[in-house]
Amino acid sequence: MPTQDKSLENLRHSAAHLLAAAVMELWPDTRRTIGPAIENGFYFDFEFTQPISEGDLPKIEKKMREILPSWDKFSRHLLTAAAARKEYPRNPYKRELIKEFSRGGKRVSFYKSGNYWDLCRGGHVKSAREINPEAFKLTKVAGAYWRGSEKNPQLTRIYGVAFNTQAELNQYLKMTGEAEKRDHRILGAELKLFTFSDLVGPGLPLWLPRGTVIRDVIEERAKKVETEWGYQRVATPHIAKEELYKTSGHIPYYADSMYPPMKLDDGNYYLKAMNCPHTHMIYKAEPHSYRDLPLRYAEYGTVYRYELSGTLSGLLRVRGFTQNDAHIYCREDQAEEEFLKVMKLHEYWYKEIFGVTDFYMRLSLPAKDKKKYIDMPKGWKKSVEIVQSAMQKSGLRYVEAEGEAAFYGPKVDFQIKSVIGREETASTNQLDFLAAERFKLAYTDADGKPKPVFVIHRAPLGSHERFIGFLIEHYAGAFPFWLAPVQAVILTLNDKNKPYVDSVAKTLREKGIRLEIDERNESIGKKVRDAELQKIPYLLVIGDREAAAKTVAVRERGKGDLGAEPLEAFLKRAL
Repeated sequence: MPTQDKSLENLRHSAAHLLAAAVMELWPDTRRTIGPAIENGFYFDFEFTQPISEGDLPKIEKKMREILPSWDKFSRHLLTAAAARKEYPRNPYKRELIKEFSRGGKRVSFYKSGNYWDLCRGGHVKSAREINPEAFKLTKVAGAYWRGSEKNPQLTRIYGVAFNTQAELNQYLKMTGEAEKRDHRILGAELKLFTFSDLVGPGLPLWLPRGTVIRDVIEERAKKVETEWGYQRVATPHIAKEELYKTSGHIPYYADSMYPPMKLDDGNYYLKAMNCPHTHMIYKAEPHSYRDLPLRYAEYGTVYRYELSGTLSGLLRVRGFTQNDAHIYCREDQAEEEFLKVMKLHEYWYKEIFGVTDFYMRLSLPAKDKKKYIDMPKGWKKSVEIVQSAMQKSGLRYVEAEGEAAFYGPKVDFQIKSVIGREETASTNQLDFLAAERFKLAYTDADGKPKPVFVIHRAPLGSHERFIGFLIEHYAGAFPFWLAPVQAVILTLNDKNKPYVDSVAKTLREKGIRLEIDERNESIGKKVRDAELQKIPYLLVIGDREAAAKTVAVRERGKGDLGAEPLEAFLKRAL
């Protein structure tokens, strides 16, 4: 969950208890599970004996408001595991948590307010009177697997939002209403960009022609920009032997997120979950001297990760995706400057290319518990120093987060926000000191001795899937002209002017404009409405007058009818 005010987090967690209390009064035979605070609100997962729907939410909200005046402080109680289990005689979910929380003979904590109490680690308001009855709302009902695994029972999740004031709630609801209009899953279907198939599998998107145009345009531009910034293109296969990922350390550290191995006659092969080990083999294909560095190898590499089905979300969380990836091999004295250039490349992409100005960096450092990380203290210290120094010199906004580093080094996530405030991790960038040791990645220094390289992993646009999902919502499907899958559509009034229509289409296509022609036997009003729903930047109407005058009647998205003009004038306007 993104960082939020602790008092607000406590308020939302307390509201989750209030939700559970209302549900238990309305449906006493329900089994409760967990109810955490999340960004902007809270949720609680239940196992109901009979299904409920969003039509039940007003009834639950009403009960929450009835209960609230009887609540005051949240009092903490410690129980032994045996005593705690007695509170949940027929609830396997709570019993599982009790077993987990009471390891080593620990007592488990319960929190009580009014007549309701529940197993809970804490984090509440001092008094339930801090919960404003006019500043919370239940928003939706959804399915959710216990602990996010499809192997477990499916539960009913009730979501809610909570704020300090009714004005804040109203502003949030207004914003979410706008967000629903921009939902990339809905717009993706309406604009014919992508689809999913049960026969292909969950989390594996299929790109339709228009969506493929967007992918290709971004990729072509990225290749051009990266060439200008000193990158060389490489390409690697989609699978590799198990030994490669053992050498990299992804097995065992990352194995749970990889697809199961394919057993072949010469050993196990895995679908590629990351590009870096493959690219290291390209670096090792020939010897390098200090004069060769830095080497910047870029690849649009498709990878596959076995995300839990309960976490999949349109294009934003998938199992197969193509990364705008690159690996930079450099000397230690070059690492800071190279990392700084990487951050400046991100800034260029977000601000100059896509017009995204609200973004910041999150530096992820290792947790105090070092079991998840490679035991190389000197490497960690040096890497963190290099990254922190580069971030400070960048002048870009950043925060630090403990416990989110990769197992082989600190990482920097670029967090971007759309115009409606939706935040996504656009890319992850890492300084890797481990690869040189594991893969023997070295160069010959000026003194003739081998020295280890530093490796920078970077992907300014992250995955095509997630980034395009973000852009769909950011632009509300109305892509800028250079990125629009269809840049102009010719709308005909009749069949008599086909030779002129064809000549206009030929000229536009020769100029590189992505064009469609609507020759349906429909009214011009319907054709205009349909094209506007597809959010096409320019509509060009051609009838008898336009054919005779050798003009096109232009309608521009967001501006309406601009009148008739010669084709050359339109081209000057569009290009």
